[in-house]
Amino acid sequence: MADNIIIRVQSPEGMKKIPSTKRETAAAFLKKVAKEFGFNSNGFSVYLNRNKTGELVSQNKTLSLLKIKHGDMLFLFPSESSTSSGEVMDTATPHTSSSLPSVQEDEIDQYLAKQDGRGPAKLDPCLKKPNNSPEYHTVYVNVVFLSPPQKYRHVDNIMFENHTIADRFLDFWRKTGSQRMGYLYGRYTEHTDIPLGIRAEVAAIYEPPQNATQNSLELLDDPKAAAVDEIAAKLGMCKVGWIFTDLLSEDTRIGTVRYSRNSDSYYLSAEECITAGYFQNEHSNPCRLSRDGHFGSKFVTVVATGGPDNQVHFEGYQVSNQCMALVRDECLLPCKDAPELGYAQESSPEQYVPDVFYKDKDKFGNDVTFLARPLPVEYLLIDITTTFPKDPQYTFSSTQRFPIENRDILGETQDFHSLATYLSQCTSTSFLNIVSDFHLLLFLVTNEVMPLRDSIGLLLEAVKTSNEDLAQTWKKSEQWATIEQLCSTVGGQPSSSLDYGAMGGPSVPASSSAMWSCLHCTFMNQPGTEHCEMCSLPRS
Repeated sequence: MADNIIIRVQSPEGMKKIPSTKRETAAAFLKKVAKEFGFNSNGFSVYLNRNKTGELVSQNKTLSLLKIKHGDMLFLFPSESSTSSGEVMDTATPHTSSSLPSVQEDEIDQYLAKQDGRGPAKLDPCLKKPNNSPEYHTVYVNVVFLSPPQKYRHVDNIMFENHTIADRFLDFWRKTGSQRMGYLYGRYTEHTDIPLGIRAEVAAIYEPPQNATQNSLELLDDPKAAAVDEIAAKLGMCKVGWIFTDLLSEDTRIGTVRYSRNSDSYYLSAEECITAGYFQNEHSNPCRLSRDGHFGSKFVTVVATGGPDNQVHFEGYQVSNQCMALVRDECLLPCKDAPELGYAQESSPEQYVPDVFYKDKDKFGNDVTFLARPLPVEYLLIDITTTFPKDPQYTFSSTQRFPIENRDILGETQDFHSLATYLSQCTSTSFLNIVSDFHLLLFLVTNEVMPLRDSIGLLLEAVKTSNEDLAQTWKKSEQWATIEQLCSTVGGQPSSSLDYGAMGGPSVPASSSAMWSCLHCTFMNQPGTEHCEMCSLPRS
């Protein structure tokens, strides 16, 4: 209807669009605003102008009479009683139990909420972790005090289960000289070195489709992304972060590297901070003390870069909640010629952007306030120690290596040829160990010839619980028998050339009675045919 309008309301925490009508009263509209932003009726004020003039009061006059039109921008400011004078975007405002959202917090947060921290009071895991950085930087947004790096961490430590995970990831750069990106899959556990600490444990790295050069990375659409998350969940894991290389070779023969970024000026570039902020917003942290049910993020960033010893070092980071907010509202841009600097956008008729300031000391030691155009990225970063355990751990116990996904450029492909080769190498191990490989399980679920997405649950449970009996039960299934048959016939290769070892499956001769894979298009054809049903080309 023509009466329907949208009113934009800008607050220190972002902008929201409020559906309304021309005939709606100011009182009814303000109730909508309160509900949308999670305030009680007297916890905020709304003004027609950014300079806090023209307050919209609760009355029975319609928006039309007040000359508020479709698309107008109003400005919300919390009252002093509803927020502290401190970190408006850093801390959750206390609420009564009746006003809190019903949120299913992460298991690690539920566990830590029951534990006692250091000191007499029990702390909430959303807000409890100290930032161990030697100093804090100060930022002002709309001249409201904010302080990133934050005085707490959402994650205190990143730990790779073993060196093999990282080495296999780095192998792409070693062979191509191009950079590489991957998603970290694992779980959040208690980090006992710090009271109420949280550790992100990395059990596997998934490498999505991407284009890369020595100096750039471009992520491509990934049709398998949802399936990967689903498989990880059934294995008791989730996506805990992302990793990328930033390496230049000093001497490929002995594996030395040199700094590809200036260690004295920046740790992450502004563009990398913005990407980290995007990922953290995608994986926000469920929190029962937050008005909207989320607060910050546990999603971590790891960069593999050169160190002063010319060896590869893994550096862990998160960006602050304020950086997340700036990225979410599209307020932060990278500087083209200075990677270590971001730039806070200026307001325009289409978008209101709060003024962002940061505080630093001048050469005389005086505190000086600067407009964040530009903004050094160290004001947005929280550093996280990244470690490897003294005694390696293995969620995936296979001693053989199934090819990693999306590495066709290296000639490393995931297909039934590579599966047959992989299986032939597993000559003296249990079936559970044979299939206990993250990349192999992804292939079994997502391959186009015989995807097992709906019939692999028992096998995933076997790997998750390290249960050989469950694995042996699934091995007797029709699905695995078909997998064995496909492996024995792929490329017209006789099964006698494959040694299935402990698999114990019967050999299936590559004859006219077996299915065969087309050498040209890989389509699986029925027995007794000599031409591919898909591309019509001959079998041999």
